[in-house]
Amino acid sequence: MQVLIVESSPELGQIWKRHLERQRMEVSLVQDQDEAIAALQQSAPELIVLDLVLEEGSAFAVADYANYRHPETRVIFTTNSSFFSDGSIFQHSANACAFVPKQVDPDDLSAMVAHYGKAAS
Repeated sequence: MQVLIVESSPELGQIWKRHLERQRMEVSLVQDQDEAIAALQQSAPELIVLDLVLEEGSAFAVADYANYRHPETRVIFTTNSSFFSDGSIFQHSANACAFVPKQVDPDDLSAMVAHYGKAAS
């Protein structure tokens, strides 16, 4: 399974990447909107783990582009904010499948990626 992680914190992104790779997933890690769009132009991941509050660019632009270019690709949004804690993220992004805090246990994130990635296949 191909996974794209879009995470502004390189350290956190590497932790998630290593956990997913241990599950035999093919993982690309980028840090901003431009890198994410470039990655989506080159391949079609089954799932994207996407930081809702990117330091550079817009997470919604990434999710929208993924939905346009690869309609089967699903998105797990991560955040430190409680702004979308009411579940409204699912009204703003058609390809959103989960919304988790950045403090999510990496094993739990791996299980969610495996579950939602299979559902997209």
